[in-house]
Amino acid sequence: MNFTWAQQRILILSPHPDDEILGCGGLIHKAKSAGAEVFVQFLTVGNTTDQSSSVFSSPTERNDEIKRVADYQRWDGWHMAFPGDEYHLRLDQIPRLELTNMVEQESPLAIARLRPTMLIAPHRSSYNQDHQAVAEAAHTATRPSNTRLRHHPDLVLAYEEAADQWRADSVPMPNLLVELAEDDLDSKLEAMRQYATQIHEHPHTRSEQTLRSLAVLRGMQAGVPLAEAYHIMRCLA
Repeated sequence: MNFTWAQQRILILSPHPDDEILGCGGLIHKAKSAGAEVFVQFLTVGNTTDQSSSVFSSPTERNDEIKRVADYQRWDGWHMAFPGDEYHLRLDQIPRLELTNMVEQESPLAIARLRPTMLIAPHRSSYNQDHQAVAEAAHTATRPSNTRLRHHPDLVLAYEEAADQWRADSVPMPNLLVELAEDDLDSKLEAMRQYATQIHEHPHTRSEQTLRSLAVLRGMQAGVPLAEAYHIMRCLA
């Protein structure tokens, strides 16, 4: 596949701070290194206590982490759409129209305003209700219509996270593998370290060993050392 990263303007939809790194951290570094623009639309953040640890994190801490990660990976912009406990882990209670309008038109990083060439969203098979809600909103926001009336990203992808292997239904194998260099993976791992309230020791799904192991597995499936995997929702060539 002949693909020029330098010509891409990439919009990543991240339900919570760290999802963009878990799913796309290597791609972000690869794309930025080639000259692409990368923007991250976060949907929500609130007070959290992970059920697998005693770590408590506040929205202030999470926002500070975002700023560190954004500076480290040299993002071109980011925005938080629905901050607060009334939204965190409750995005499924927001009407899909409201979520879709935020993604499509209302956010400073909305598709209509940013006009990205590539949009990357969570996969709808995630067990997490916020991820499901964002995936459905992205699906609606990128529906086909007249390209003279609405902007259509040429490439629409769904990213995977290790935790998403816990699912009720089988999902087809990812059909796009993005080769990563070692420094791409190093950037992904360091970005997760910057999310200090979210990274865990192995065998947690957000451990460094898990992230590296998944990259090695996806690389093997393409005959290369390392890769990230995606599902193609639309590809206009």
